[in-house]
Amino acid sequence: MLRPLTFRDFKPHVFAIFRLALAQLHATCRDLTTGTTDLKTVRRLTAATAAIAAFALLGQAQANAAPGCGHASWYALTSKTASGERMNAAKLTAAHRSLPFGTKVLVTNKRNGKSVVVRINDRGPFIRGRVIDVSKAAAKNIGMVSSGTAQVCYQIVADSKKVAGKGMKDVDG
Repeated sequence: MLRPLTFRDFKPHVFAIFRLALAQLHATCRDLTTGTTDLKTVRRLTAATAAIAAFALLGQAQANAAPGCGHASWYALTSKTASGERMNAAKLTAAHRSLPFGTKVLVTNKRNGKSVVVRINDRGPFIRGRVIDVSKAAAKNIGMVSSGTAQVCYQIVADSKKVAGKGMKDVDG
């Protein structure tokens, strides 16, 4: 299965396009002083350059999202997720409001210390006070199926293979 594209996939290209847009803007402004370019073109190029810069900055902030703690719940639907794939309660997946699809997150149950690495493939939770929704399989691994919710902490992991160890389950596919 192909993973969804994230900002990290486009980062080198965004900055290259940004440099080209700035160079074009500079050349257009130089032409403006000679009278061969209109002000409307300069405004368009300025807006395009600003949009590229905003995309670059917002994407970088999202890629470096801070870890968090809060209330988590689990879910086991059979509908399609926000990423387009079908929800599979047997896989180690999760829903988060803003993390990019495909991001791997270490979720730790604060009550018992059990951890699991999940892959973000959906949006949510949509209940106030909750920070992440995990699949039933992930909830089972950290011991929160019977309670339905738990206090957890989560952090983004660069490579789940490196953090998996005793007491932790690795993410599916």
